[in-house]
Amino acid sequence: MLVDDHAVVRAGFRMLLSTDDMIEVIAESDRGEVVCQLYLEKKPDVVVLDLSMPGIGGLETTRRICTRNSDAKVLVFSVHNERVYVDRAMNAGAKGYITKQSHPEIIIAAIKKIAQGETYIEPALINHDDVSILLERRSAKYVDYRVIIESFSAREFDVFLLLAKGLTAHKIADELCIGYKTVANYGTQIRSKLNVSTVAELTHIALVSGIVKN
Repeated sequence: MLVDDHAVVRAGFRMLLSTDDMIEVIAESDRGEVVCQLYLEKKPDVVVLDLSMPGIGGLETTRRICTRNSDAKVLVFSVHNERVYVDRAMNAGAKGYITKQSHPEIIIAAIKKIAQGETYIEPALINHDDVSILLERRSAKYVDYRVIIESFSAREFDVFLLLAKGLTAHKIADELCIGYKTVANYGTQIRSKLNVSTVAELTHIALVSGIVKN
């Protein structure tokens, strides 16, 4: 089952998978809210799912699918190559993670491995922390921030990352397809949890945590 809010992306992905006789696309969806019910109806062997979608988003969709069925096999297929996204996706129950920049052979190989009960993380996403981030991780302050960030809901984390990257609340609202006031409320909650008052402080935390890079 393919889950992505862009029809063109799904069409391209479906065309790619049609070149392999062992893979068949039996269902598609553009929103996480309908995926859980569709999953129960179609019973796909593997769900290939994007993280950046309107509504509940990919992380929460993954969590709901895997909570309802512990044997669910979800492969995240995302533009995000930050390791923190990989960690959150796997913690939500995903069995694999690849980026949309992956070579077609990697995509097909990942689907087959996950279908066989294995896990697969794109090699380029593993062990790429630089020295400065590793040094920051030794400080108690970093550990505190890490714990707080890991406690964020999926949508809080989406807003946190986009704020840290410098996007305005209006742009974030457009990106996530949610209301401006909703973004503003999330921003207030995030700053309160991290005990900061400015976006600059929030960005610094994201930098030293290795969530975003200079």
